[in-house]
Amino acid sequence: MSTFASAGGSAAKHQGQYILAIDQGTTSSRAMIYNTKLRAQGRGQSEFPQYFPANGQVEHDPSDILETTLLACRKAIKDAGIQVTDIAVIGITNQRETTVVWDKASGKPIYRAIVWQDRRTAAHCQTLREQGCEALVQERTGLLLDPYFSATKIAWILDHVKGARQKAEAGELAFGTIDSFLLWHLSGGQVHATDATNASRTLLMNLHTREWDSELCETFGVPSEMLPEIKDNASAFGVANPDLFREGASIRFSPQNADKHETAGIPIGAMIGDQQGALVGQACIEPGQIKSTYGTGCFALVNTGDKPVKSEHRLLSTLGYQIDGKPTYALEGSIFMAGAIVQWLRDKLGIIQTAAETEQLAEGIDCEQSEILIPAFTGLGAPYWDPNARAAIFGMTRDTGKKQLAAAALRSVALQTRDLLQAMVADGQTIDMIKVDGGMTDNGWFMQALADITGHSVVRADTAEISVRGAAFLAGLEVGLFNSFNELTKLCGSKGTFTPESSKADRQHLHKRWLAAIAKVR
Repeated sequence: MSTFASAGGSAAKHQGQYILAIDQGTTSSRAMIYNTKLRAQGRGQSEFPQYFPANGQVEHDPSDILETTLLACRKAIKDAGIQVTDIAVIGITNQRETTVVWDKASGKPIYRAIVWQDRRTAAHCQTLREQGCEALVQERTGLLLDPYFSATKIAWILDHVKGARQKAEAGELAFGTIDSFLLWHLSGGQVHATDATNASRTLLMNLHTREWDSELCETFGVPSEMLPEIKDNASAFGVANPDLFREGASIRFSPQNADKHETAGIPIGAMIGDQQGALVGQACIEPGQIKSTYGTGCFALVNTGDKPVKSEHRLLSTLGYQIDGKPTYALEGSIFMAGAIVQWLRDKLGIIQTAAETEQLAEGIDCEQSEILIPAFTGLGAPYWDPNARAAIFGMTRDTGKKQLAAAALRSVALQTRDLLQAMVADGQTIDMIKVDGGMTDNGWFMQALADITGHSVVRADTAEISVRGAAFLAGLEVGLFNSFNELTKLCGSKGTFTPESSKADRQHLHKRWLAAIAKVR
């Protein structure tokens, strides 16, 4: 598989035995150092600001993303007690759909990154829908017309930054999701590429050919000149300048065709969207296996094998991963607000200081509580896809306080998950157990609520850091540290199983109340 070993040049000189895996997320950038047993040896994390310029709009400063990513890498290397020269390969996983457009000559973004949660292009999507474009979009991409995805975000930037569209058509601008943006700058402006999973989330890639689709580019008004090359998830993506990971090194944007670094570069051997990274990291490599990740949002993916499944229930057909040119597909349900709801309790209501406090607060609040929280702060994701829905709390009484709000917030995530699983079953999938990961899974009360509300056994991963483990495995696979996917199942473990304790009647009653509340915010 590896093309690094035969490529010659600086990449082939690296003989390290550690993997640097980058997890660039929505609220923070993280990095992990793994050994060849896929065990974490060092960690680093750095948060960055969120910008909300208007109702329904969410932005990041790309310089914050680059800076915190490199800072997290330096922290992880230091925490592991290793040298930069000990790193054999780099893997990258990232928040998907978030859109950056930058100038190739300077490497500088022409606008802030528009985040996946952003809803500013809802009217554009509605116009395309009225023009009859949604059938074409779903057939070609497996996705739906929604501002969640990248294409309308790209068009918005080109139409709102003076002269941007002309520059893009002249080949002077580059578009990338966060993986591409990081790759460009890690490689010193040498490589403009993406991986097939991130490309599958743009509304511009044909899911069947796994290539950019010219008709879709024309439909969304995106010049093909600005698109990156699409590669396998485990692939020779180029080499990173090792000096970027050393203490005290300057952090700056890299123009196109910048001078190559003189020291030996570190191979970048894998890139994968965070939810697909979790599918790999949970070893969901057989059709029918499902994982659900609880980070800022919640994303449930079920492996559907070597052919995409067209959803009849508003789920997404997407690429699970692609190795040696061979695709593995998945059916996905996306929830925009999961851990972000807990963050809202902390940052906006001030009723908790840390996310962990919600577990103790929720204890003793049973499923008959009157409060129902609909977390449509940025609209509703699958299976509703309503960008105009807004959050609400129903059923409050004089007794409603911190405990009830915490329990309602946690239950809202479990109820949204039930919606996704029901849609998957309706689309022909058989669900036995759910493999779960992400920061929220540390909360035992939430784990039990998830089992009770969905009616399925919930298997908690042995670590919350699953997406990044998937990226690490793929990177190691590319350079020969691992030999096959069979090794992955042996390297992944679990940390407890939660089985349903509530009755079928109780969970159906709660879900009926939930659906009634959903109807009121749409």
